[in-house]
Amino acid sequence: MTWVTDWAPDRADINRCVACGLCLPYCPTFRLTGDEAASPRGRLAAMAAVADGIAAVDDRFEEMMGFCLQCRACEAVCPSMVPFGKAMEGTRAELSAQRPSPQRVSRRWVFGRFIAMRWLVELATLFLAGLQRMGLGGLVSRASGLRPIRLQSGTLGRSWDPEGPPRGTVAILSGCVMDQWFPGVHEALIGSLRMAGFRVEAPAGQGCCGALAAHDGAAPDAARMAETNVAAFARYDWVVVDAAGCGAHMKDYGHWVDGGEDLAARVVDATELLARLVDEGALPVLEDGRGPVAMQDPCHLRHAQRIGAEPRRLVGAAGYQPVEIDPQALCCGAAGSYSLLHPETSAQLGRMKADQVRASGATVVASANPGCDMQLRRHLGDEVRVAHPVELYWEAVAP
Repeated sequence: MTWVTDWAPDRADINRCVACGLCLPYCPTFRLTGDEAASPRGRLAAMAAVADGIAAVDDRFEEMMGFCLQCRACEAVCPSMVPFGKAMEGTRAELSAQRPSPQRVSRRWVFGRFIAMRWLVELATLFLAGLQRMGLGGLVSRASGLRPIRLQSGTLGRSWDPEGPPRGTVAILSGCVMDQWFPGVHEALIGSLRMAGFRVEAPAGQGCCGALAAHDGAAPDAARMAETNVAAFARYDWVVVDAAGCGAHMKDYGHWVDGGEDLAARVVDATELLARLVDEGALPVLEDGRGPVAMQDPCHLRHAQRIGAEPRRLVGAAGYQPVEIDPQALCCGAAGSYSLLHPETSAQLGRMKADQVRASGATVVASANPGCDMQLRRHLGDEVRVAHPVELYWEAVAP
């Protein structure tokens, strides 16, 4: 059997790989195992074998594809520009179609349905907040890395006027968990944008970006979510996203839905836009003196969106000294649902990243993605503060 869905990997994309091996040192699973089957070129070879009818979509194939973190570090160093993330999402869609199982169906319900229903996410948030208030907050935090929950109305359907001379209107992605579990990040982003003269709107018609659904193979659900957001953000020049994984996925919407290319061209990461505003003089720059901040690069910011300098400029503009901890920006091991499906590998990578932070001597680490934030908190505990670069900047410049 070969591919059976419209989402299957494109053979031309797979053929771009020349098996040069330049990606191998950057692949977390190959670094950990030394196994060619756990490398990007090994996975692409397996995809090609299935596409040609030589190999089957069997247990071994599913194991190879499931072990991938989809960090896309290989893309950033590939001389042939293989779109590995797109190929892997297509392969996961094939696995979902060809090898249904109770576990896969339940995951599709969570990533494709549950997180798209805001009231269910709010209900889960109330439950977690209740556990924290019952004195189980430490247990919840150690197990999940979740921040203390602040129950509030969220951003969806709201708008905020500029505080300075107006320069335009931007939309923000409220997100499925950012509104509920990371409201401080949204507050910092909105405050910074208003200070720069923007009217900020969070259109009510938007929904989950669909990244988790796409990564897990729930392609029809990912396409449906993309279609919802294309309509919701149609009239805005800029859509600002403060979760790196969400922004990376939305910048790939052209692959998922008609009209997706147009929205993708208008999506901008929060650090990307705020760093630009700092450079233009629309936002203030503070003098050094606030101390070092370890810079952790989320994979879908550094490798997928190729954004690395901007978070550092923003942290520097807040008066901190950015400190490098990993030039190769190896994945922290969070990777969406990966920490649940491959807990040992996820924990090993998480411990490695936590050790890098500790070695820096910094008491603060900046990370621009919710999954990375939770992974770092899980492995650092209370030793080091974990914050979004936008939070650090707004804390420093807020009136």
